Amino acid sequence: MSLELQALLLVWGMLVGLDLVSVPQMMIARPLVAGAVAGAMLGDIPTGLKLGVVFELFQHDILPMGAVRYPEYGPATVAAVSAAHMVGGALGLGLGVAVGLVTGMIGGTSIHLMRRLNARAVRRAAAVLETGDIRTLVRLHVQSILRDALRAGLVTAFGLALAVELNALRLGHILAREGFALAAVATGAGLAVAAAGTLRLVRRPTLAWFAAGLLGGAAEVWLR
Repeated sequence: MSLELQALLLVWGMLVGLDLVSVPQMMIARPLVAGAVAGAMLGDIPTGLKLGVVFELFQHDILPMGAVRYPEYGPATVAAVSAAHMVGGALGLGLGVAVGLVTGMIGGTSIHLMRRLNARAVRRAAAVLETGDIRTLVRLHVQSILRDALRAGLVTAFGLALAVELNALRLGHILAREGFALAAVATGAGLAVAAAGTLRLVRRPTLAWFAAGLLGGAAEVWLR
């Protein structure tokens, strides 16, 4: 993969990371969008869509608000698509999920650290803020956005570097059967996480309707 493509993916991952909380919050942080665009950059939209769907399943159990800790799957999906594209095939999809999960955990940790840095900056300027100084407020806000951009860029760079190192291992000797098994396990894990999140969100009065809809959909697919 050329350095130009790596640089484009790095910029895209940084924008995706910014979109989660800072700016512009137009949903490009969703794994499906992040993966599809990354796939388009690489000329491999199907891989981008497949991994986007898998990480949407993982993210289904996450509500990014308040001080809650959570993995960050936007930049992680960009890195996952890069890894899957370089390795190729079902094995690439499985290894892409592995790269994405590791990068997502690193991203979640970086968000927590960034929040602590932002909190310290606000505490240092608390006395000035209480006087109503608008310039200090704007400065803190801009610094927080820049801090988030740097964080997202570093997380994406880590994921892309991990993808390159994984590709350098030359795993092509692994049989297609093992590759499909790895991809199936990764997808199954995503489905399990999404199901667990759904069951936590669905309350008892509507659980019966949810089960009926799920069984009805499964029956329709089976009858086709």
